[in-house]
Amino acid sequence: MASTPSRITVFRKGTIEIFKRRWPRWFFLAIILQAIICMVFEAYTFALFQRGLKDTNDFKGDDVQSQLKTIPTFLGLFILGFIYEVILVWDALIAKNTIQIIGVCVANLALLVYGALQIDQIHEAINILKAQNVFRDKNVWPETQAELIAIPAIIGLITLGLSFMAWKLYQEFAWDILKQIGADYRMKKRFLHYQIYIALLKFDFFFFVGFTIQFLVVVGGRSAVEFGLTAAAIPVTIAILLCAAWSTRREWKTGMWIVGILYLGGLTYFIYKLARIYDPSQAAAYMPVRKSLTTFAVLTIVLIILTIINALVCLFNFGHGLKQHLLKSSRQEIDKDQASYSMHDVKQPQLPSRMTID
Repeated sequence: MASTPSRITVFRKGTIEIFKRRWPRWFFLAIILQAIICMVFEAYTFALFQRGLKDTNDFKGDDVQSQLKTIPTFLGLFILGFIYEVILVWDALIAKNTIQIIGVCVANLALLVYGALQIDQIHEAINILKAQNVFRDKNVWPETQAELIAIPAIIGLITLGLSFMAWKLYQEFAWDILKQIGADYRMKKRFLHYQIYIALLKFDFFFFVGFTIQFLVVVGGRSAVEFGLTAAAIPVTIAILLCAAWSTRREWKTGMWIVGILYLGGLTYFIYKLARIYDPSQAAAYMPVRKSLTTFAVLTIVLIILTIINALVCLFNFGHGLKQHLLKSSRQEIDKDQASYSMHDVKQPQLPSRMTID
């Protein structure tokens, strides 16, 4: 028996296939171009901000130190967001998953909102720091304003292009989707709910990590215990999401119920954090990133609710044959050029021929 190609080989061939086809190539290049331009603008803004500062060691106030972390935090989150988007697009194009591609377009709109929010928050941070005489260069805001305004404008323009290309990709992948899902309408719905659920898990990860990074860097936690628990939540979240995907694929009901309880815990946590952000006794600590934290918290709450709903739908679909399709396609995808599910290739075992030769 010939040796089975590794998954690295499969993804390498899938990547080559992306650049051989028109619309996948342009979609991928558009995401990469957006990431490069916006990260360069963010880095330029950060460089101007840092260059205009005096020796920050002379300023020990908590408010000043929090405001000083605002721009580095935005820069870090944008780098994380754009790199993560590139990975999601690469994964979606190889799998020919139009649901995830549409999700990326929606996520791009979230980045647009975040880019618009940072303009006001960075302006406010610069004004507060100027009042504390932290800057030696008093023209920091006029020098950085154009780049900050350009970032959401670029994201908005590219989002329009991505939306058009997503429609073209849907048309291009239509036959592949038919082969993946098959003609059975009920199985098609089960498979689509599975794909939606897996895509939601990927976006849950980004928004949770984005919220946590802002909280840890700018707010910092009101105690060492709170800081430690918040930092530990990141690897725990990764483990929960991996368990959720595995339990759904393997149709492990106990795992799904455990994950569901953890989802409710996460939902409670973000509702608590959202209320805490606007608690008058805590308002000062959250002020430097209040708007962006609110945006991430609200989006994460919405995503968790959608994830819980889709998890229940997937749970109710257990035992109706989807598991066999998923596991079968998982074995077959290694033998193909694309790492995609192929439910079309799931056939009934061939019966032996009735004709025999003695």
